[in-house]
Amino acid sequence: MQAHSLHGFFLNSAHTLRGPDQPFLMKKVQGAYTHISFGDVLSSIDAIASALHDMGLRKGDRVAFILENSPEYILFDQACLKLGLVNASLYPTLSESEIEYILKDSESKAILVGTPFLLRRILGIDERGTSLQHIFTVFDIESQEKVMSAKNVIEHGKQKQSEYASTIQEIFNSIHEHDLASLIYTSGTTGVPKGVMLSHGNFMSNAKAAKTIVSNIGPDDVFLSFLPLCHVFERLASYYLSTYIGGTIAFAEGIETIATNIKEVRPTVMASVPRLLERIYDRVQKMALADGGLKSKIFLWAFSQGDAKRLLNEDGKQPGALLSIKLAIADKLVFSKIRERMGGRMRIVVSGGAALYPHVGIFFKNLDILVLEGYGLTETSPLVSVNEFERQVYGTVGRVAPGCTVAIQNPDTKEMHTVQTYETFDKNFTCPEGEILVKGPNVMHGYLNKPEATAEVMDADGWFHTGDVGTFHKGYLKITDRIKNMIVNSFGKNVYPTPIENQYSKSTKIEQIFLIGDKREFLTAIIVPSKDDIKEIFKKNDAFFEEVDPFIPDQDIHDWIEQDMKQLEKDLAKFERVKNFIVKRQPFSVEAGEFTMTQKVKRKFVEAKYKDAIDAMYY
Repeated sequence: MQAHSLHGFFLNSAHTLRGPDQPFLMKKVQGAYTHISFGDVLSSIDAIASALHDMGLRKGDRVAFILENSPEYILFDQACLKLGLVNASLYPTLSESEIEYILKDSESKAILVGTPFLLRRILGIDERGTSLQHIFTVFDIESQEKVMSAKNVIEHGKQKQSEYASTIQEIFNSIHEHDLASLIYTSGTTGVPKGVMLSHGNFMSNAKAAKTIVSNIGPDDVFLSFLPLCHVFERLASYYLSTYIGGTIAFAEGIETIATNIKEVRPTVMASVPRLLERIYDRVQKMALADGGLKSKIFLWAFSQGDAKRLLNEDGKQPGALLSIKLAIADKLVFSKIRERMGGRMRIVVSGGAALYPHVGIFFKNLDILVLEGYGLTETSPLVSVNEFERQVYGTVGRVAPGCTVAIQNPDTKEMHTVQTYETFDKNFTCPEGEILVKGPNVMHGYLNKPEATAEVMDADGWFHTGDVGTFHKGYLKITDRIKNMIVNSFGKNVYPTPIENQYSKSTKIEQIFLIGDKREFLTAIIVPSKDDIKEIFKKNDAFFEEVDPFIPDQDIHDWIEQDMKQLEKDLAKFERVKNFIVKRQPFSVEAGEFTMTQKVKRKFVEAKYKDAIDAMYY
């Protein structure tokens, strides 16, 4: 069955790849995970579509979503896709002013709300004037002016289905790849949010490309969904990809329950951000090596066997008889026990949103869990490249995705260093560094209501300018940093902070690190230490981290961190080494205004906020 829209993906899975009785969604109810079949989901989608049409919502209208991941998100989104409505998703943690801005900019006529707290916010905003005509709640509530629960929407729709069935089918048949499917607002490190216009075709081309490049995913796979569906990465990597291949989606209860949920669901695939994988790595390392002795020796020996196998595989070779025996022992004693803590069936973790430290990817590879690091942006819906299942080059973001074209351009001369596609792949290819440009069916239709901002990133030849600096290494794309992150020291030397921050972050003592040095003689840093280590080693309690002074003055903690930094910076050039640093008591956060919603540091904000402390490091 040839799908012409995203809802067509779901229908193909429901009727062809799987079947109406097969499980599509998994949700924890009263302490246990329950299945929701394709048939039950389709019945709810059709009812919601009938209700929305009866309420006057028409093709092209915007419907806002402000809720955590849940079956209701999928049901309402699929109903919107069927009717040609446009999903305008918002992070539940946005400020009231940001929510109000997005509702007005998108001119949303309806909104799906996840909690009573959020409903109060929306009602308050609506009193000041919005385009909202309908407010739907995931939770039960008595119907009132504009407000109706999702359950009542479904009941209302069931009464209208026969009346609108043929009309809705005609609408669905009229929807094609060029029609808008979603508005996703970029958080940005500066300025107001921009509504990225993404079509059915943008997402569909991405799902097809992902399946091609990671070919061994299919209907038997179970995806654990915990990253926010309002973000483009999770929307594609867990949700739309799953509907394309016929997979099952299980919803985690929350980020804090992933360790429990992963054992209950036993997923085979999940999308993740590097920080979660780093925490797993750190925890396993500490548990295995803390007490030394035989346990530590066995752990280190096992991973040395895994390294030997990985290096052979990278050269296209297989382990010999002796190494195979050692690997079997290593698996029984060490690897299988760690895999079991991740459910026992995990095969693939797709990592995105930030740089993955190579040693973390290697750690999981030794466990036979492949961490496939990829690259993309909201504007590319999001996939541009990803490491292949058959070949991983850690420290890179993989092969250019099918259908996508990537160029590396000198940002000063505008000379094109190279133009690469999936078909031109050469595993030995390298090129000079430059800005990454992208063309293809995955590139956005522009920023809503912002033609000037669109023109700034889309040139006359159709290239989208990502603002990222990169190169090709062993045929795979490699990211250096954001152009705007570049530090130019007082000697005129260009320094990209991210690779340096990644090097220092190999220390388990360091939770976060922020580099400073623009127009200055040398680099300094703000470092957030591992809270657990500080509590355990220095016997500090929670009150210590709540003290008024944002920085920790204790010299012994400073010296303890510096021990690791001195070792790690041996691999850095002298001008890349941190000469001084201060230790921050609390992590950088969204709530403090220091992070974007996608966990990127707002560099200018942080430098202004801590200006006095930063200046003091240079005196």
